[in-house]
Amino acid sequence: MSTAKELDPYTAKAKNNDHTPQQKIQGLHKIIQRVKTGMLTTRDLEGRMHSRAMAPAGPLSPTQVTLIFIANKASHKFEEIQNDQHVNVSFYDEQTTNWASYSGTTRVSQDKALIGKHWSHLTSAWFGDLKDGVHKGDQNDPRVAVIEVIPDSIRYWLSTENALTKAANIAASAISGGTAVPGELRTITKDEVRQ
Repeated sequence: MSTAKELDPYTAKAKNNDHTPQQKIQGLHKIIQRVKTGMLTTRDLEGRMHSRAMAPAGPLSPTQVTLIFIANKASHKFEEIQNDQHVNVSFYDEQTTNWASYSGTTRVSQDKALIGKHWSHLTSAWFGDLKDGVHKGDQNDPRVAVIEVIPDSIRYWLSTENALTKAANIAASAISGGTAVPGELRTITKDEVRQ
């Protein structure tokens, strides 16, 4: 009987666990800072998954692995998070083909200090001033909340070749029957997240 390694040679060859947790976090930050927008996926009461584009605030420190989103508490994503705190956040860089996938749970907060730490003047554009004296679209607006994604694990892929070399590698592998591996697949485990 064939093993998973034999049946999935790409993943077996691409895995690279020879990096320290901090080196893995640096590679992850490289993707997030370049892409800037992730897709936050939540699940509704019927089990259907919904994704929407959101820009995380930060990362603010070199060791940060959590994601922080400022969001409108009146939106459907909060109902879905209340139903099921398990989420996925994915990032994809079309130019490099680097990607990252967070699997974790959420914590929702309206802590003013936390909001203030992550607030940007541009964030107000997503709320708008409703001209009622309460919902002003600023960081004190009662609709403003923080969604913190606490990862259970993070998987990401970093390209190790430029576009030309990558294309040649893929073409040569297709012709020879080999497996193209123009990058590294890295995992930040739950234990590494806790560190």
